[in-house]
Formats: sequence, structure tokens, C-alpha cells
Amino acid sequence: MNFRIGHGYDIHRIVEGRPLVLGGVKFDTTYGLEGHSDADCVTHAICDALLGAAGLPDIGHLFPNTDPVYKDINSQVLLGRVCHELSKRSFAISNLDATVIAEKPMLQPRLAEMRAVLAATTRLPGSAIGLKATTNEGVGDLGRGLAIAAHAVCLIAKA
Repeated sequence: MNFRIGHGYDIHRIVEGRPLVLGGVKFDTTYGLEGHSDADCVTHAICDALLGAAGLPDIGHLFPNTDPVYKDINSQVLLGRVCHELSKRSFAISNLDATVIAEKPMLQPRLAEMRAVLAATTRLPGSAIGLKATTNEGVGDLGRGLAIAAHAVCLIAKA
């Protein structure tokens, strides 16, 4: 088998009056993330990790923020399309691992729900998806609660 590793990163500023969606799960907040789509930085980082591992262009190239088709789109739809692109090229996802960096809201109680959504979209067992949450310990814009970011890595295999 031909194994490949990918890494993805995404960050979005926090803004008032938008829904907050992370890992496909909507949080009950008065703020969300600024972006053209639903701005789900967790899912975007996963998309970029998968695309990078397959040697494909990044999420912004495939789903440009200048295209009105993607305005407010659910990022799970984008992730599903990324998975389809990998499948067309005979790649199978072995596992995903993501870390969300956020001062607010408290993410730990919702990680299992996020994992379940991501598993359903990618058609992976939940045990193949690692998901963690941390803070930036008050350092920088992330630490001041002005943005939320995510890192993701993946392993894919080509038969």
C-alpha cells in the first residue's frame, strides 16, 4: 500500500450574530466564525489535510470564497465532496486527528457529537477519528478569544 500523510490548518475570527459551527455541530452562542461558508474551521482543516495528502489543491482552490454557490454552505457538504475526490483517485482514509484551539465555548462536552458527525460524513468509524480541544492560554488573538483555529492530520492509503 502507498501511505500518505496530510496536514491542514484553518483559523477564523469570531464575530457576533453568526452561528458557531465546529466539526459539523452548531453551538448555542451569540457569536460564530467569520467566513464565506459556515466557517467551520475544524472541518476545513480536515479537508485541507485530506487534500494535501492526496496531492490536490487546497479547500480554497476547490471551493473559492468568490463563488456564491458556497455562501453559507455546510462544511460537511464540502468534506463529503473532498472524500469523493479521494475515492475517485483510489485513496482510502485510514484515520483523522484534529485539535481545536479555542478559549470559548467549552468544547469538551461536545467532542463526541463532533466526532459522530465527522464519522458520518467521512464514513469512518468513530474510533478512526481523534478530536481534541485546547486553549491558547491567553496568548495572542486565539488566547484573547478573538478567533478559533484547528490543526488536522490524516493518513490515507492508495490501493
